Amino acid sequence: MASHIQLQNPDEYALGEERLKRAAQTVLDQHPAYRSASLTIVITSTETLREFNRRHRQVNAATDVLAFAASALPEEIGQEQSYLGDILIAPEYAAAQAEAKGVGLADTLCLLVIHGTLHLLGYKHDTTEACGRMWLAQANALESLGISSAIVERYERTKQA
Repeated sequence: MASHIQLQNPDEYALGEERLKRAAQTVLDQHPAYRSASLTIVITSTETLREFNRRHRQVNAATDVLAFAASALPEEIGQEQSYLGDILIAPEYAAAQAEAKGVGLADTLCLLVIHGTLHLLGYKHDTTEACGRMWLAQANALESLGISSAIVERYERTKQA
């Protein structure tokens, strides 16, 4: 059974919606147990992500991407596909970051979808070991899409500066 990746873009930001869905599907395909899972990508405002960040992470700051894993449904409801959760992306914030880091917005948005999808699969980057596993999975997905993993290095370098 194929996965179902829904993309919600109510403000109709101009972006490559099919490419973003393909980015999420690439991650799912690289994790055989999740090939038929479902998720939603929500394209929304920077202010919306700031509010979600404040409410759910107690961080009163804008951000580019947040991932919210879905709770498991009760067994008696059943489901054909596993629903992983939602990825929220603020394209205006991402565009400003991409420009500051000297990377393309289309590739940046794919990176954010990949990053969010990995979080929905349980990946974390809170320890050196976990970060290494997540960055490797991220690099593999980026490579599959023809995007240089150097984009991640540019993000890391500018974070530390």
